[in-house]
Amino acid sequence: MKFTDGFWHPRPGAALHYAREIDRVEKRGSRLVAVAPTKPVLKRGDVLNQPLLTVSLSAPMDDVIRVHVLHHAGRAEPLRFDVTDAADPDRISVDEERGTITSGALHATLTSGPSWDLTFAADGRALTRNGSKSVAWASVASDAKVEHGPIELQRPGPTSYMFAQLDLDVGEVVYGLGERFGPVVKNGQSVDIWNYDGGTSSEQAYKNIPFYLTNRGYGVFVNDPGHVSYEVGSEAVERVQFSVQGESLEYFIIYGPEPKAILEKYTALTGRPASVPAWTYGLWLSTSFTTDYDEATVNRFVDGMFERDLPLSVFHFDCFWMRGFNWCDLVWDERLFPDPDAMLRRLHDKGLKICVWINPYIAQESPLFAEGMAAGYLVKRSDGSVWQWDRWQAGMGLVDFTNPDAAEWFKAHLRRLVRQGVDCFKTDFGERIPVDGVYSDGSDGERMHNLYTHLYNRAVHEALVEELGEGEATLFARSATAGGQKYPVHWGGDSTSSFASMAETLRGGLSLAFSGFGYWSHDIGGFEGVPDSAVFKRWTAFGLLSSHSRLHASESYRVPWDFDTDVDESDAQSAVSVLRKFTRLKATLMPYLLMAGREASAAGTPIMRPLLLEFPHDPSVEYLERQYMLGSDLLVAPVFSSEGRVDFYLPAGRWVSLLTQEVVEGGRWIREEHAFDSVPLYLRAGAAIALGEADALPERALTTGILVHPDGDDGETVIAATDGATFVVTRDAGHIVVTGPEDRDWTAAIARGRQVDANAGTARL
Repeated sequence: MKFTDGFWHPRPGAALHYAREIDRVEKRGSRLVAVAPTKPVLKRGDVLNQPLLTVSLSAPMDDVIRVHVLHHAGRAEPLRFDVTDAADPDRISVDEERGTITSGALHATLTSGPSWDLTFAADGRALTRNGSKSVAWASVASDAKVEHGPIELQRPGPTSYMFAQLDLDVGEVVYGLGERFGPVVKNGQSVDIWNYDGGTSSEQAYKNIPFYLTNRGYGVFVNDPGHVSYEVGSEAVERVQFSVQGESLEYFIIYGPEPKAILEKYTALTGRPASVPAWTYGLWLSTSFTTDYDEATVNRFVDGMFERDLPLSVFHFDCFWMRGFNWCDLVWDERLFPDPDAMLRRLHDKGLKICVWINPYIAQESPLFAEGMAAGYLVKRSDGSVWQWDRWQAGMGLVDFTNPDAAEWFKAHLRRLVRQGVDCFKTDFGERIPVDGVYSDGSDGERMHNLYTHLYNRAVHEALVEELGEGEATLFARSATAGGQKYPVHWGGDSTSSFASMAETLRGGLSLAFSGFGYWSHDIGGFEGVPDSAVFKRWTAFGLLSSHSRLHASESYRVPWDFDTDVDESDAQSAVSVLRKFTRLKATLMPYLLMAGREASAAGTPIMRPLLLEFPHDPSVEYLERQYMLGSDLLVAPVFSSEGRVDFYLPAGRWVSLLTQEVVEGGRWIREEHAFDSVPLYLRAGAAIALGEADALPERALTTGILVHPDGDDGETVIAATDGATFVVTRDAGHIVVTGPEDRDWTAAIARGRQVDANAGTARL
């Protein structure tokens, strides 16, 4: 949202009241507080007839400082996200000139005097600053032309806003703000934190997170679940501005200094990604959305995969497992699935897990609608009636998850399905939430718009935990806001079947990784339309080198034998063979990926990582958005063309191709050409990774091999595999020794050299 007309003037209809100076700074309990007049106080009478801003600083955890800016205190404090808070009141110092609060290595200083100045510094260097004309209360007339945000928020009468601006240094680059499909670098963009069902080809996003980080060593989290509007070097080009509606603003400065450390502290503040079971890393196959299917179709797909030696872990039933117009009654359509209990048993007997589609909208034809309306479980209008509309499902209402009884009612139906044989839920939608809804707990409708999906996914995750236990609960969720990383897995939403959409999908995943989400997936081949075989096969490699991998679409099936129908399936370049190769490759990498998943849950480091997370001091990686790290040691550069040409950057050091064993010197751009059964996949210098068997299911993955890069510093690397095995790689003057369990068959190999069987638990390379 833009409030100014150039650098000097407010936009017509906007009255801007900046913090002009600091009248006094004092310690109030665990807070450092500044009193900030909004016009200069030159004489006693100047204290009259002007707004006053009260700015409070506190330290909820080490290396994190909270800033709270308040105009009027008479209104109830708005709904905020749940965050960790262990404030230390003994880390504040105040004298006549300034006040300082210290949190770990991070310091914030308020300087008293005739200008507003709030500076953040750490380890002897300034990070960012809240300087002149950078924090304000704004009164905006109803006809003012300042709106950039969602149309749902256009309201009559004057409106109050709070905003702050933080300085950007020369060369400073901004990332994050959720799963956004435009450029990964957010400089120059206007971004609204407002969940939309807008596909992957627009500025709208399903997962809007009011958190960003920069390459200067810090992150900023705005603690407001409502509409937060960002101007990232777009209105004030030297600053990032964030604004919210209301009388108060709260944000956190989070010091790293490395990007991974920033994410670790941000997820400690808002919640770590839950761990997910091993089977979720395998291949998921779907009925697709509006295709015709019944139990015979499902069996044909599953048997077709197994007959072609295509490993499969999960089968997903999309919307029409329920009867049309009845979504969501959470009851199988008996015309298509006359005996769901027996069908689910048969699928389980084939080693498959089962996922079913749900959403939080209850159609009027669903028996649950009357039940929920009678019990007061649905969101209401101001007149007490149920909030309804006909978009998506005729006469649909929304489950009111602020009502604990309503949440338990919804969860009870999910528990019934789990007991029947369902293993996980695809939690679709959750974005189309009205601002005029009335909630059981009195929550403001505007702030519930983004937060609704969080409560929805939390309820579903809780139901799964209650039935299956911690570590087994898994969602396949589309929408989210801050803290949503606690309820994985998330997928990228409705893409189209093109190379351009494949690239924008990756940009969305990288942006979400910068926003604290540990696991991420997407629809292989794209959702809308039918991909040509080249798009499908290139997307297959990308999809199987993601944390989670799903074949899904809208109006067409995604079984590989529907592509390349004029090519023998045994051909290495056929869709069937390409899918087989990359599912087996992912199975081989499963011990390594499971360890990366353990890191995601323990420290908030995403499995699919922008290169900045691993190479924070290499300026060449700052704008990369067509490649990524898979875990800490593998670089992936998806191919976005049918002919197979791909340009990618390798950071300094020697890299080894995992597919060809070629050694390539880094610190430069590389151009390669790849057939459909190949992709740039490189092992970084000094790495040692755990491998498994190509034909093993993820939940049965054992570490049966250690792959060691030939380079590396002398010393020991310990690989504590998730299957309980421990391996130690010792480098000494060019000699490499790998030790591991003596009671297991395993091998060790140099990435470009020979393989050696373990001998009494030791392999010398």
